[in-house]
Amino acid sequence: MILRSLILLISLHLLGATALAAPLATIASPDGAIVVEIEINGEGRPAYSVIRRGQTIIAPSRLGFLLVDAPKIERNLSLTAQSQRSFDETWEQPWGEERLIRNRYNELRFTLTETKELARSLDVVFRVYDDGIGFRYEFPDQPRMREVKILNELTEFNFASEGEALWTPAMRSNREEYLYYRTPIEQVGVSQTPLTVRLQSGLHLSIHEATLIDYSGMNLMRIEGRGLNALLTPGIGDAAVVRKGPFVTPWRTIQISETAGGLVESRLILNLNEPNRLGDVSWFEPGKYVGIWWQMHLDTATWASGPRHGATTETTLRYIDFAARNGFSGVLVEGWNIGWDADWFGNGQDFSFTKPYPDFDLERVTSYARERGVRIIGHHETSANAAHYETQMDEAFDLYKRLGVRTVKTGYVSDAAGARVRTEDGQVRFAWHEGQEMARHHLRVIEAAARRQIAINPHEPIKDTGLRRTYPNWVSREGARGMEYSAWGNPSNPPEHEVNLVFTRLLAGPMDFTPGIFGMETRSPEGVATTWAKQLALYVTIYSPIQMAADLLENYEANPRPFQFIRDVPTDWEETRVLNGELGDYVTIVRRDRDSRDWYLGSITDENPRRLEASLSFLEPGVRYRAQIYRDGPGADYRGTARSDILIEERMVSGADTLVLDLAPGGGQAIRFSPVTGKRR
Repeated sequence: MILRSLILLISLHLLGATALAAPLATIASPDGAIVVEIEINGEGRPAYSVIRRGQTIIAPSRLGFLLVDAPKIERNLSLTAQSQRSFDETWEQPWGEERLIRNRYNELRFTLTETKELARSLDVVFRVYDDGIGFRYEFPDQPRMREVKILNELTEFNFASEGEALWTPAMRSNREEYLYYRTPIEQVGVSQTPLTVRLQSGLHLSIHEATLIDYSGMNLMRIEGRGLNALLTPGIGDAAVVRKGPFVTPWRTIQISETAGGLVESRLILNLNEPNRLGDVSWFEPGKYVGIWWQMHLDTATWASGPRHGATTETTLRYIDFAARNGFSGVLVEGWNIGWDADWFGNGQDFSFTKPYPDFDLERVTSYARERGVRIIGHHETSANAAHYETQMDEAFDLYKRLGVRTVKTGYVSDAAGARVRTEDGQVRFAWHEGQEMARHHLRVIEAAARRQIAINPHEPIKDTGLRRTYPNWVSREGARGMEYSAWGNPSNPPEHEVNLVFTRLLAGPMDFTPGIFGMETRSPEGVATTWAKQLALYVTIYSPIQMAADLLENYEANPRPFQFIRDVPTDWEETRVLNGELGDYVTIVRRDRDSRDWYLGSITDENPRRLEASLSFLEPGVRYRAQIYRDGPGADYRGTARSDILIEERMVSGADTLVLDLAPGGGQAIRFSPVTGKRR
């Protein structure tokens, strides 16, 4: 079916290259810099273009659909109605990388109606922001489209000029967990989103989607030249998507910025999602956690029962004591429940989500944690058997609610297309992790958890499309190569990986990357290919409202001075700014604590050493700050034994100062700025 879609897309693209007429509709961003033009050619094929400051950045790009059981919606279309409106609000995140977000756009809505054959109609809505655009299709209620079976979209993104793309492959066995390619646009294959591009002009764009509900995830396939076409993740039948009308698709998004850092500061994807539907979510508190996890990846303990079982009562009590002493809010426990002894990878049929192993006293450890101001973080590994999980999910969440467990890490480990879902007729079918059925499943999990005041952090998840605005209990997720690849990967995560994540995966939303490793030698031949200072900086550069101190407790106990930064750094922010950065090379991010006047800086680099300047003009004017600096030592290097070479020092600074950040190969720098004099806000 995938091959069929590819052949159809390429053929239709070549047939549709007829010259376009003058624009039938236009819409500009509030600041006037970005303009979207809508055109229809002589064959009735619609297209959109994006112009920024007079320069075309997205050349005419087609709109439409391939259907399974009806003619495609693609030609003989006319624009029969249009309207425009403006919108401007400021809304508050209950938690996030920024507390207050402005949502300001101009909107164009137009109707496309077939002039021949079925006379079907389709609405298209464009919202144009100062930092990019979003557009979606809306299928109105109409007799000929009571049920719509979509094979694929004909949505295109045709880059008007040359550029370099940062992307990771889609439709392969290991889900989203691949290293990034950095190629000319013309060499993109089949890519996941976000896909990020730096044009020759220096302009940066990133293509993704927002509000993925009851629909298949969008990938991108290069069709010819610099053209990319949407490629929907396959469904469980002939169609990628089956919906009853009326319905809307997810938003297709293009973030646009002069700088790479501007993409990180953009809130376009969040703004395209609906407001909070859950009401008061103050029961979720951002924070840091430790866990019984890393030792399994190092193979010094097991998820399965037996003499090396990691999730024992006594081990968990020790982790709770450590968390309480160091101000951590949670302890993750993996491998606590029945089911790990069997062939669980990609199966999951034997998992119980309510029955612990005999050597793990669930009641005792949750009670012990509560007494010490710590909460157990639950773990539900499903092995992507969503059908089996849903039979126990409500009972499992009820158990956790009774025990005071407020956050659950779910897992969907299996090969791609190995998820199992239950169809309406009760049959279990295999599905892709980002197909429509799994989109439905994840939302069922989120809603069931919300009814019990439980937050969810899925691994091997469906992609993030900003739904945390609508469902603030969807607090983080994985969805890329995480730290575990530095435990056993061959290769390990290379030094540029975390920088790549900042400008790609993290544009979609928070990631539970699990930083903070001090034990550099692992099962991987390369070990952890960073420095200690970079491990600290990741707490600022890789955003998540829940951050793990992922290493073994003994490594923290043996190194209290660098561990102090992990103890201090918050996970909930008032504001975020990017001081500098280039795709795949380096980035420096500062964030202000939501609960104090402190600022935190994180700067990371790839395999190359860097000397970067960081203006401190973000600091409050007229205030002196104590800068607690954790930086690479003179011999630091991600290779060999020098990864732990770190210097820790203090100095007084103000907003008038500029710091020079010297980053070692594969290194980084972390700084805490605390006010010591001057006015208070």
